[in-house]
Order: sequence, then C-alpha cells, then structure tokens
Amino acid sequence: MSKKVILVTGASSGMGYEACKSLASQGHKVYGGARRVEKMESLKADGVTPLKLDVTDDASCKEAIDTIMKNEGRIDVLINNAGYGSYGAIEDITIDEAKRQFEVNLFGLARLTKAVLPHMRMQHSGTIINTSSMGGRLVSFLGGWYHATKYAVEAFSDALRMETKQFGIHVALIEPGGIKTNWGHIAADHLAESAKGGAYEEVALKAAEGMHKQYSGNMMSDPKVVVKAMSKAVTARKPKPRYLIGFGAKPLVFMHAILPTRAFDFIMMHAS
Repeated sequence: MSKKVILVTGASSGMGYEACKSLASQGHKVYGGARRVEKMESLKADGVTPLKLDVTDDASCKEAIDTIMKNEGRIDVLINNAGYGSYGAIEDITIDEAKRQFEVNLFGLARLTKAVLPHMRMQHSGTIINTSSMGGRLVSFLGGWYHATKYAVEAFSDALRMETKQFGIHVALIEPGGIKTNWGHIAADHLAESAKGGAYEEVALKAAEGMHKQYSGNMMSDPKVVVKAMSKAVTARKPKPRYLIGFGAKPLVFMHAILPTRAFDFIMMHAS
C-alpha cells in the first residue's frame, strides 16, 4: 500500500479525530485541521500534524493547503469532515443560523476543494472524500436545514466526481447512519433551544429527548465504522462513489426509496 499525504478537517473531535489517528497508524502522513488547535495536541503522539484551519475563511483554507504543499510537495487525499447539525423547525431557525450551517457544511467543503484541485490536477491524481450522511438521502423530523446542507453536499459531490474524472481525481461520499458521538446530543440541544416559546416547542422537546436517549443508548454504531470506510476510500484504486454505513443507514434509505412519501413521513415523525 502506498503511503498518502492526507488532510482531515474537523479533526478536533469525533470522527475526524479518530480518522487522523487511524490513518496515521497505517503509515500515512496525516494533517488534522480544525479551529481549536489545542484540542488536537494529543494527536501529535500519533504522528499527526495539527493545522489551524477555519473552513469558513478563504485565507485559512489556502494557508492550510499551501503549508502541506510546502512541507510535502504533494497532497493525495482531502477528507472534508468538518460539519455540524443544527436541528429545529424551519420556522424557528433564523436565516443567519441556516446560512452558518451552509457555510460550514457546504461552502467550507467547497473552499478546500477549490484550493486543493489545482494541485491534484497537476499530479493527475488525488481523492476527495466528503462526509455526508444518510441524511443526504432522507429527511428526519425537525432537521430541515441540516438535511438541506447534506442534500447539497450529495449534489456537489456528484457534480465534482464527473468534472474531475478526466484529471484522475476520485470523489467519494461517506454517508453515516447513527454514529455514537456527541453530534446527536449537540443537535438535540439546538433543537430544544430553537423551539423555546414557539409553536413547535412541545413536539421539539419530545424529539430532542428522544435523540438524547438514542445517542446515550447502545444502538448507535461505533465511530470506527466511519473511519474504516474512510480508510477504504483512501486506499482503493477506484473508491466507491458512496459508502453507506452505520446504524439504520441502509434499511432507512431502502425504506425511503420504496415506501409512499406519506408513509415514510409518518415513520420519521414518530421515530423518537
């Protein structure tokens, strides 16, 4: 297996942190990017190089890629993993918050992709791995703005895959289902906070309570399943366009495809 130069975003916690550790243990040269560099200090012991990176800032994205190119002379893999889930009724979430979620989940991913593409084209090789979600293929109750960003990531990645094929660049989507990280608790807290005093408060608080229970239980998949999928995409000669993995992902996407829309709506509204 050839060793790759890899940048992982959202590396200060969760799946990004674990991906950095795992890929570095395989002998790859791994850079971990996040705003909070201090939270990546422990990754140095695993051979990971922390980089201060704000995906919402053009200059920060360019500086991160320039640093890697200066140090390594190439970049083989970009794993766009930074993102977050801000749940809440469409009516309750402010447009500013909706824009912020798109800024991080979609435009941040696009910034780094645009920064890295000229180097990958020069190399006539490279792999871009975008962390989406099963939520880019179906919509859960009270998660409209989050799902809108993930549906956008899916469309963006499909377009990018076709555009870059001629340059020897591969594009893969990681589509996790329920993964046992703090993501679900953060999303549930956003949901409860957004609904206070509003028309959706009762159903939102019930849904948030259900999310907390789900993510505190033993049903969710270990983050290792996501890391394993990322590793497969990194090392594959031709990565799959999609890696649908984790708790509930395949059955829910299948149900979404075959059930009448109203039937699937009913299931999602009563899932918690």
